[in-house]
Amino acid sequence: MEPSPPTHRRAGAVALLTVLWLLAALVLLGWTFAIGIQGWADQHGNGGADPAGASRRGSWVLLALYLTAAGGPIVIAVVAFAGRLVRTGTVYLALALLLGAFGMPFGEAAARDLVPPPPVPSGPGGCQEHSGGDTRCPGG
Repeated sequence: MEPSPPTHRRAGAVALLTVLWLLAALVLLGWTFAIGIQGWADQHGNGGADPAGASRRGSWVLLALYLTAAGGPIVIAVVAFAGRLVRTGTVYLALALLLGAFGMPFGEAAARDLVPPPPVPSGPGGCQEHSGGDTRCPGG
């Protein structure tokens, strides 16, 4: 018994989304590699580039890669379940959970790198009495 034409369309939509998901992940992975190579070249050359800028760009791309790797299968699973392709949806949902759990430390580290650290509290602002009864201000 041959599947009906609507089943072909649903399977085609899942296949197209899978190809798009894999291409997006490969592009982001290549972009991450390119940023790493550029940072390495700047570090070992006389480029004088800001290493924090390359690190920030790398964190953005790594976070996008994590969200794409874990989020793509979720979208495909939703389309598969909506198209009554239950086994396919289950496989993609399991893949999303696996990739999400595996990539969570990387995504968390990338997100943490994007949040600026809190400002360092400054020392006391006024004059303080020092041992021996000296009340002069430090520095003059």
